[in-house]
Amino acid sequence: MLRTRYPYYLANTAVEGSAVLAVTDKYSGAKATEVALANAAVLDEAIAWAVQAAPAMAAFAGYEKAEVLEHCVKRFTERQEELAVALCIEAGKPIKDSRGEVTRLIDTFKIAMGEATRQGGELLPLDISARAKNYWSMVKRVPVGPVGFISPFNFPLNLAAHKIAPAIVAGCPFVLKPASATPIGALVIGEVLSETKLPKGAFSILPMNSADAGALVTDERLKLLSFTGSPPVGWDMKNRAGKKAVILELGGNAACVVDEGSDVEDAVARIVFGAFYQSGQSCISVQRILVHRSLYTTLRDQLVAATKALVCGDPRDEKTFIGPVISEKEAVRLEGWIKSAVERGGTLLCGGERKGAMLTPALLENVPKDCDLVAKEAFGPVAVMDAFDDFEAALAQVNDSVFGLQAGIFTRDLHKAKRAWDVLQVGGVVIGDVPSFRVDNMPYGGVKDSGAGREGVRWAIEHLTEPRVMVVRSHT
Repeated sequence: MLRTRYPYYLANTAVEGSAVLAVTDKYSGAKATEVALANAAVLDEAIAWAVQAAPAMAAFAGYEKAEVLEHCVKRFTERQEELAVALCIEAGKPIKDSRGEVTRLIDTFKIAMGEATRQGGELLPLDISARAKNYWSMVKRVPVGPVGFISPFNFPLNLAAHKIAPAIVAGCPFVLKPASATPIGALVIGEVLSETKLPKGAFSILPMNSADAGALVTDERLKLLSFTGSPPVGWDMKNRAGKKAVILELGGNAACVVDEGSDVEDAVARIVFGAFYQSGQSCISVQRILVHRSLYTTLRDQLVAATKALVCGDPRDEKTFIGPVISEKEAVRLEGWIKSAVERGGTLLCGGERKGAMLTPALLENVPKDCDLVAKEAFGPVAVMDAFDDFEAALAQVNDSVFGLQAGIFTRDLHKAKRAWDVLQVGGVVIGDVPSFRVDNMPYGGVKDSGAGREGVRWAIEHLTEPRVMVVRSHT
């Protein structure tokens, strides 16, 4: 169902270009298709178009934005299977998960459609003292202007949507660079947007080499950069971004705590999903599993059995749960991390066998805390287990990380749930489930090395707009 070639989009218009980027089938490794490849000169032109489009986008009415987003919802729904198959091929994501991501793409645009006509302000009384008795004010939010986006390979549809849809609502022209490994989904979004009445220059979607994309970070014509990807790259971008605002959604090594009295079967079912869904290639994948000692042996044994039962293989097969990681290079890295953890005294309970980019899901226990599998982000189908005796100590262990994206807490004690919410240094605490849970209208983002700012449609709109006050003096 893939075409032989996809254009990029410059100022709302499809451009074939002369240079191409090959896109591989991540399971077979064979070339699947190719996309037009932009360069630094094209990016400069795209930014110029975005600047030119800024007044028209700022004046674009709420109902017009809603119509654009409604059209996207309709077209994405009509093209669901096409989008899912493309995602399955370019990302190696199992077909059931690919269909799930298309559903989230549609949900995200639906949420944005609802927000398009709800962008209000407030009346702000100023009579806080006698000198301001005859003054009052109103506050509205206005677009920050042209913005730059860089989206990742792991959710190439929905994480692009979390940048694009809020930008349309906010009235910000944008230039998006999709991940080079998975550009097709973003280009299909561009194709659908090109069918709408967005002002000329409102969007450009440009696959390009990272060496050609520096202007997204440094060009002062862009007023905001939103990046989703690895922490070293993200923080380096922030250092180079100059005056522009920066939103970073970076990595994690999410922990899941299973307290005494929890339902073991339920916890096992959710942890297997949270750790190995999408081959663990999620910033909120379960990486560290902390289990109360009274449940540890039972939960460990059930978790190992459930992990061994996962079907690995061709992501096109409806039965497959574990597909390839994004590249053989990443699989080799994870294989090395597992080997190092075992050499340092950890126990490999199951998995960890590699063939090309395929890595069987691995569980380990008693891994030293300074090993890469504990201290860094694995971003693959690997998780480590430990027992704890004291809930407060478990929370401290969750916080003993440079990351802070989300955490999951299985507990039936309301006071412990509240305590976790109070003290965990993360952007989100999920009670009764894994940290891998996300709904697209909730604020999402992290602290520490996990990033800065929040996504989730309404929360992203806040970043993409700024308050403007009007003060009125009354004459009486």
